[in-house]
Amino acid sequence: MLRRLLFLSACIALLSGCATQPPLPATDQFLALDADPRVRYEPGAEAFAAQVSSLLPQSIQQVEAVHARPFAAPVEVFVCGSADCFARYVRTPNLSAAMVRDNRVFLAPQLHGREAHRLQPILAHELSHLHLGQQIGHYTPSVPAWFHEGLAALAANGGGADYATDEQAIAAIRQGKMFAPEMRDTPAQRHTAAFWGLDVYIFYRQSMLFVRHLREQSAQRFQDFLYAVQDRQDFDLAFGNAYNMPLSEAGDRFRQLLNPPSITANNE
Repeated sequence: MLRRLLFLSACIALLSGCATQPPLPATDQFLALDADPRVRYEPGAEAFAAQVSSLLPQSIQQVEAVHARPFAAPVEVFVCGSADCFARYVRTPNLSAAMVRDNRVFLAPQLHGREAHRLQPILAHELSHLHLGQQIGHYTPSVPAWFHEGLAALAANGGGADYATDEQAIAAIRQGKMFAPEMRDTPAQRHTAAFWGLDVYIFYRQSMLFVRHLREQSAQRFQDFLYAVQDRQDFDLAFGNAYNMPLSEAGDRFRQLLNPPSITANNE
């Protein structure tokens, strides 16, 4: 009985990570866009695919500029024109507008409908995930969730974190609600928004603000750190070598910057 409970607990924990999804269903029904074979679309969604194609060069350039290196493999984007299509490929279709699976970006139909204004930033966000995943593995727990999401939101100019503002994210930090940068993920536990008791968009926004803060501290140190991460060096070691401090200290400094003593005193 105990063995069965432990097995079930492990399965539940593993299901919390994006990297543990079942095999990708066949994509044979998608058609390649004549003008841009990198973009494939569900029959009937050619106009959506054409719009994605028009945004793809800018979005790729945007991501490569932040990551400071080109994509390691060709980019493939799959456009779903129906909710049923998107649900076949994405584990959380009601919560996600896009996702990377098996080295491919999948886009939801609402990005050509009620959320059309989000298409370019969401595309850039997912391309950032794709770029990092091509080098170190998609959603690998060797890199914490806050960095995966913070880097992607930064590369997308806030895309993915767009339903929370800087002010809302900072207000949560001042209330003591923020992730701990030094906590490492494992295959059984990714420390995502739910773990920290945060709204997912607040978590993404805080992650972006912290990653942006690291870059603002020193563009050269950030580039050295990012290169090391992309070269699969140990995350903590890469950070320490670049910034000459542990992640716990960097997190404390960031919180203090946003929550100086005068603010703390006024809130007591």
